[in-house]
Amino acid sequence: MDRTHLPSPRHELADGLADDLLTPFDYDPRTRLVYGPGVLKQLGELTKSVGGNRVLLVTDPGIHKAGHSERGVAVLRDAGLDVVVFEEVQPNPTTDDVARGLSLARDHKVDVLVGLGGGSAMDVAKGINFILTNGGEMRDYWGVGKATKPMLPMIAVPTTSGTGSEAQSFALIADAKTHMKMACGDKKAAPRIALLDPELTVSMPKAVTAATGIDAVSHAIESYVTTRRNAISQLFARRAWRMLSWGLPRVLHDPKDLTARGTMLLGSHLAGAAIENSMLGATHALVNPLSAHFNTTHGIAIGVMLPHVVRYNTETVGRLYGRLAHDAGLCDRHEPRAGQLLADHITRLVALTGSPTSLEECQVDAGLIPQMSEEAAAQWTGKFNPRPVDASSLRRIYECAYSNNGHHVG
Repeated sequence: MDRTHLPSPRHELADGLADDLLTPFDYDPRTRLVYGPGVLKQLGELTKSVGGNRVLLVTDPGIHKAGHSERGVAVLRDAGLDVVVFEEVQPNPTTDDVARGLSLARDHKVDVLVGLGGGSAMDVAKGINFILTNGGEMRDYWGVGKATKPMLPMIAVPTTSGTGSEAQSFALIADAKTHMKMACGDKKAAPRIALLDPELTVSMPKAVTAATGIDAVSHAIESYVTTRRNAISQLFARRAWRMLSWGLPRVLHDPKDLTARGTMLLGSHLAGAAIENSMLGATHALVNPLSAHFNTTHGIAIGVMLPHVVRYNTETVGRLYGRLAHDAGLCDRHEPRAGQLLADHITRLVALTGSPTSLEECQVDAGLIPQMSEEAAAQWTGKFNPRPVDASSLRRIYECAYSNNGHHVG
């Protein structure tokens, strides 16, 4: 056999993927992952395994109404643990939510936190942890690595398939006065254990399934192409995209499909792990002002903005979008129009959920677009967008999204 003339391999390492392998990275996982239907019953023993005795369980009224917090408390108490519950977390949580939970944590001298619910509950649990252990106020931790003292162990139990907060060391908390969100990150804030039980997600209302599902999709797509992407983040992001794009239509059609629910939950987690390793992009920068000014549900705003950001980014990362479009069965990965096809596909997914596909439908005041563009340009996540953005380019994206004209953003 002539070993000097081997055929060129026809796979993605020969199609540009090798370039991404040259990007240095430091993969430092902090979170143990326990996955499977019914694993909530392990919560008590897992809490004891991290040294917990006095537990603050952080949740929200919807989770309480669904009976999940009661189940969690029962498992913890059956394990002999002392439990106090803070169930006043609101959507788009603010520093006020953290302050109320913090008061309860201090009164009961807790030594472990459990965040049971969607991203809001997990973020508030992290926020409480920051101030309880390190003092000060939430604003002091805006940014990365500003906690100087050890933090309490935390266990995250997601009941939605959206934020992937259980895989991240960031808490996203809005300032109660300005309503602008602060991303507060520190490796010490990462949950010690993530407990993923798909049975907990079956009770999600369709609107929550839709909004959180689209949010998870955006995490996979954005983290796959950021300037900080690397071999690990892209591995997680692409796998997440495959799982989420398969699972979302199925859970919308049959909410009790446990296989599809599990696929969404694990896909959301992998997308969250991708964010932890590569951050997000312009979509999330554009969405935060919408939430601040119009209280637009995060996932709904994401669904409107994401297709337009994909179109904007295509000239820079069209090759990468080609892989995602190929994975969704939209085209060959070399198709020049892959970015446009992917953007159109996202819009169809959003429409399938019954969510708005334009800012006009969200009752956004077009007159505020210039101000929101400046605010979006100041958002941290936009700095990692693969194609640079500024207030001018972000304004054009808002304008395209206002009526969803589907035009390419130049």
